[in-house]
Amino acid sequence: MKTHTFRLKPQQDLFDSIQEYVNENNIQAGVILSAVGSLTHATLRLANQNSYNEYDGHFEIVSITGTVSIHGSHIHISISDGEGKTIGGHLVSGCKIYTTAEVVINEFEDVIYKRELYENDSGYEELSVKKKV
Repeated sequence: MKTHTFRLKPQQDLFDSIQEYVNENNIQAGVILSAVGSLTHATLRLANQNSYNEYDGHFEIVSITGTVSIHGSHIHISISDGEGKTIGGHLVSGCKIYTTAEVVINEFEDVIYKRELYENDSGYEELSVKKKV
């Protein structure tokens, strides 16, 4: 395993910046261990919805988890507002960093994560794990 730690700056897009880092470092299979920071705009796809919800304000990142790969990433996030109200969903492009985001990713060097559409499954591209040869 290899660990990657990096910091994102104000106005960067959270999802796009994570995916860019994954692509630049050729991470074929990884997991987000931690990410803390804040947002001024959030775009999320909530559970069982096909459209995105957008939120403006000041939010703390209170939880983030997901699998990352140059072949596609799947990340969930929870954010809270100034009153502690929390919402979560699929992280997509459009979440803008307020002050910072500190991200830690563990890379697994013996497997490859891909996204595949399975017949009679969810209708979404789901995780496929392949052994590196």
